[in-house]
Amino acid sequence: MKKFLSLVIPILAFFCLLNFPAEWFHMPGLTVVEQRLIAIFFLAALCWILEPIPIFATSVLVIVLELLLLSNKGLIFLRGAAGDPAFGKALTYQSIMATFASPIIMLFMGGFFLAMAATKYRLDINLARVLLKPFGTKPHFVMLGLLLITAIFSMFMSNTATAAMMLAILAPVLSALPEGDRGRTAFVLAIPVGANIGGMATPIGTPPNAIALKYVLDLQPISFGQWMLFGVPYVIVLLFIAWVLLAWLFPSREKSVTLTIKDEFLKGWRANVVYLTFGVTVFLWMFGGLHGMNSEVVAMIPVAVFVCTGIISKSDLKEISWDVLWLVAGGLALGLALEKTGLAARMVASIPFASFAPVMVLVVASLVTLLMANFMSHTATANLLLPIMAVLASGLTGLDSMGGPLGLILGVTFAASLGMTLPISTPPNALASSTGMVETPDMAKVGVVIGIVGVLLTMVMLWIIAGTGILNP
Repeated sequence: MKKFLSLVIPILAFFCLLNFPAEWFHMPGLTVVEQRLIAIFFLAALCWILEPIPIFATSVLVIVLELLLLSNKGLIFLRGAAGDPAFGKALTYQSIMATFASPIIMLFMGGFFLAMAATKYRLDINLARVLLKPFGTKPHFVMLGLLLITAIFSMFMSNTATAAMMLAILAPVLSALPEGDRGRTAFVLAIPVGANIGGMATPIGTPPNAIALKYVLDLQPISFGQWMLFGVPYVIVLLFIAWVLLAWLFPSREKSVTLTIKDEFLKGWRANVVYLTFGVTVFLWMFGGLHGMNSEVVAMIPVAVFVCTGIISKSDLKEISWDVLWLVAGGLALGLALEKTGLAARMVASIPFASFAPVMVLVVASLVTLLMANFMSHTATANLLLPIMAVLASGLTGLDSMGGPLGLILGVTFAASLGMTLPISTPPNALASSTGMVETPDMAKVGVVIGIVGVLLTMVMLWIIAGTGILNP
């Protein structure tokens, strides 16, 4: 019954919104195209929340519905008269389809190829083995190492893949700890916390960042290195706070713990190509000002290298997270429609934001995003809110002390990645919960504190950005 209702409710809402009288929306001048987009928007929101179909399938549905109902090559009897102001502005079908090959999608593609090659040639496991050595055997320092290493991998790899790999590495240690030792909970929680936080440091670390990058670039150019210039310090501070919190809430009774990872770096020309390409790509991403290429162009280098050398084969391509790419594409298509039809501007104009203090708008938007991200996909949250926030940011004045329009977009983006209270909040949380060593109340305590502290830290970060001009073009 629950599954049936989760499917029926979005469909009923979609057809009701399509057929409501326009005056019911209290948006003077609302066009037919804009009303159709409202129906698509709510259909997507309900499907992303209730998940009657996979969330990536919802994104594909959004694109198809836009092509049928909003494009200049949709159903002929639904196009309306050309130039009719009551009908509104139809989108070009090329612009909607182009979201499947957006530069943001290509940036993610490059990140996926790097992650696949690193896993295939065991670069990730060996780096974990090498990087964890300096943290010794004291439980709280080993946990710090797990947090940091997981976060570093999550900057360039899928958060889910990173969490799965690190939990597999951790399994022998957890089995060696005595039953009832609270340190086991700390060790397991360190993995999803590190994965969720670490992805915020780079534009490719997490899908919300990739979605936000489109709107950030609309405001001003920003390089991969510039993003890391504020993202990495933010992540380091938040990881330190998370470490202190985990060590305080879940202290271990053991004096020492041994983390044994038996592996070695692979040899051979293909392995060397992987190591070299990984290092060169990251270097080019970080120092875009030296060579003039943007992040999206650089992302295509590992794709070409790995395919041409046979490092990534035809069968390996099946392992790419196509669902994530389609999910991001659907969000980009929704944002495109909200912007080009004028609906986002009309929605923002209908709310009296001018009566609110600009900083309060930023704080409330961040908290609403954080709340939504705890109960639905981070990417879906970003897909729904960022297009509206982008239009709001362009017309919002008085926020110069917090980074201006850019500050609002970045604040909402980071808040979307901070939702980690429940097992359903993120895939890394679900993986940690599946070990059976983490109780939901424990995860919730950590997630709530990190979420609230993270939003406050974001405000501080934006204030510093505004004062130092880190992101000035």
